[in-house]
Amino acid sequence: MDAIIQRLAQELERPVHQVENVVHLIDEGNTIPFIARYRKELHGSMDDQLLRQLAERLQYLRNLEARKEEVRSAIEGQGKLNCRLKSALAAAETLAEVEDLYRPYKPKRRTRATIAREKGLAPLAELLSARGGAPVVPEEAAQAYVDPEKGVETIQDALQGASDILAEQISDDAVVRKKLRQQYLKRAMLVSKAADAEPKDSVYRLYYGFKCPVGKVQGYQTLAINRGEREGFLKVSVELDPESAHVTVRRAAVPGRACMDFVRAAADDAYDRLIQPSMEREIRSYLTDQADEGAIHMFALNLKPLLMQPPVKGKVTMGLDPGYRMGCKVAVVDGTGRVLDTAVVYPTHGKRQKEEAIETLSKLVRKYGVEHIAIGNGTASRETEQMTVELIHRLGGNLRYMIVNEAGASVYSASQLAAEEFPQFDVNLRSAVSIARRLQDPLAELVKIDPKAIGVGQYQHDMPQKRLDETLGGVVEDCVNHVGVDLNTASFSLLSHIAGINQTIAKNIVAYRTENGVFTDRKQLKKVAKLGPKAYEQCAGFLRVPGAKNPLDNTAVQPESYSAAEQILRECGFQLADIAGQDRSEITSIAKQHGIAAIAKKAGVGEPTVKDIIKELAKPGRDPRDELPPPLLRSGDIMELKDLKPGMELVGTVRNVIDFGCFVDIGVHEDGLVHISQICDRFIKHPLEAVKVGEVVKVWVLDVDLKRKRIALTMKPPKKG
Repeated sequence: MDAIIQRLAQELERPVHQVENVVHLIDEGNTIPFIARYRKELHGSMDDQLLRQLAERLQYLRNLEARKEEVRSAIEGQGKLNCRLKSALAAAETLAEVEDLYRPYKPKRRTRATIAREKGLAPLAELLSARGGAPVVPEEAAQAYVDPEKGVETIQDALQGASDILAEQISDDAVVRKKLRQQYLKRAMLVSKAADAEPKDSVYRLYYGFKCPVGKVQGYQTLAINRGEREGFLKVSVELDPESAHVTVRRAAVPGRACMDFVRAAADDAYDRLIQPSMEREIRSYLTDQADEGAIHMFALNLKPLLMQPPVKGKVTMGLDPGYRMGCKVAVVDGTGRVLDTAVVYPTHGKRQKEEAIETLSKLVRKYGVEHIAIGNGTASRETEQMTVELIHRLGGNLRYMIVNEAGASVYSASQLAAEEFPQFDVNLRSAVSIARRLQDPLAELVKIDPKAIGVGQYQHDMPQKRLDETLGGVVEDCVNHVGVDLNTASFSLLSHIAGINQTIAKNIVAYRTENGVFTDRKQLKKVAKLGPKAYEQCAGFLRVPGAKNPLDNTAVQPESYSAAEQILRECGFQLADIAGQDRSEITSIAKQHGIAAIAKKAGVGEPTVKDIIKELAKPGRDPRDELPPPLLRSGDIMELKDLKPGMELVGTVRNVIDFGCFVDIGVHEDGLVHISQICDRFIKHPLEAVKVGEVVKVWVLDVDLKRKRIALTMKPPKKG
């Protein structure tokens, strides 16, 4: 265990004692959000991302040690464990190295070498491959092993069997495989070609003649090639100069052998027949694993800003779920997300129906005081937007609209969760409610949907699903806990992502709330079925109780720190009642005057905790998302693709970030692509260094391809003059 902690500290460049503290906290059953927020003194204020990285790496290293022990026991059980092998296993740093060492001792299926051993040819192979001693003539040595009864009819049969045994031994040599693996990673080429002699035009045409060094292949290229191969468009191979590979194997296998020519031939056979196909599979697997990890990481980085988009609070909102045949579904929700009314209109069915739709929507806007309209970006979105602009022009006032990414809305509306939440509405109307709520509070609504269905990643269906779910689940958990939730209004979905609360406890909280009325303080949580002391410790600080007798119950201050918070207030000249329902920004400056270190000493907590408590006391019940720029709401005329001209300046919202650029919604039906080279003037390795999902950006049109419906944009201001 000490070795694992030392290694983690070295890899993460963190002090050993901090890493050790985090490991102990994880082993005690603490959640990552709780550790990140409430145990900063123990880990030096690592963020949740670094803590998750540590936890994942810890699990890998523990699995590595467990596998080493399994292999050690298996080899020892065969009576073949020696000091050299023990040392090699102890020094192995990856699971691949451990498997290489185990390979010669691993139970195998029936092979050519196995058959040769059954024929009694192992001694011949040993004799011909012996190091030192007098030279041996293979044919003369093989004569003694010719035995028709055992299936060895001729001298050539005996030599072939001995060669098969020797080839398998060379193939199983961990040193040989390690050297070749390094050679493949440095010098091999990933090659893809069209599967057919006369290939059809497809999205994979860029890979019909693709050749790239293994070490330089981009993740998105690997994933595209893999999918093209699965769909039958591509043939893929990993190519390494065979002569250089043969030399590597010979250097390890041939020198000093009794029959060098015989061993050389066996070494070449080992590479061609056994090692090369295995290495090709291993390199392909390595590239895929790397690409998967990169894509999952990208998905996680895109998901976080999407979930953390600023809410549009307290506004009556109309949600429009566009459609052709089934019409446009309408839902009006109040400032808390409660459904006020629903309707279905048919703006795409003709001029008369469009006028009827505008009249129906106008009545709903006037009746309920609608201020914002959220339009789904799916089928018929453009026509629905045109109708909405006409509606705004007729009504005037402060009415604004926004195109909302409706990815996953249909998945949610058909789910059991939606059926329980809205049993009185059909599937289509539930989608309209979801779209309206996505504008009001993106986080609260998007947590109801499988993160994979939200639509901000690449090749998500090709990823290892368990790993993807774990990573995205961690992002959702971090976001929900960072924001905190209202204990009296939070849905089951939101509650189930709070640290320490599983789905069973979340249902019990909702049931308790339904039966007993609203929570009046955090302590009531202890009365919820199955919510024990550990769960209470983990979750309490992330649950808010507006209007509670103790105003700290509506902050992110954890109950164990209430006495410290009261001491900090006294030091700054305030009482608990002074922070009830109002901002006290002056607390921050007063605390700095007194000195954070001095206050921490009197309060009996660490400085990071004092800083966090002060932040909460200054703005009780604050929502960190309110500090972000608001979303882009529109009211004016809309444009068509044909209206765009090179050089035109526009403002848009980043919808997705990928390896080679980002897609920006500029108010036309198609999102425009900003290539990585057009994002900023400085060099960046990845677009995420400069942009993020949900960010409002200024762009200029570079080119418009009307036929292919593609828009090229730049974020670099045009040069004047």
